[in-house]
Amino acid sequence: MEILYVLIPVSVLLVLAILAVLGWAVNSGQFEDIEQEGLRILQPEGQADGGNVEPHQD
Repeated sequence: MEILYVLIPVSVLLVLAILAVLGWAVNSGQFEDIEQEGLRILQPEGQADGGNVEPHQD
């Protein structure tokens, strides 16, 4: 029974920490353009940043 005096505050602190990290991620813009990251893998190598990079030729 005494372990509940430790587990409940630890779990509350863990939930608060997770919510703080999620809030930071949302406010810093981590979820602003999620479609672009899915399309980035489909672009040819060297054009992932949208620049004019020449492909490597041997």
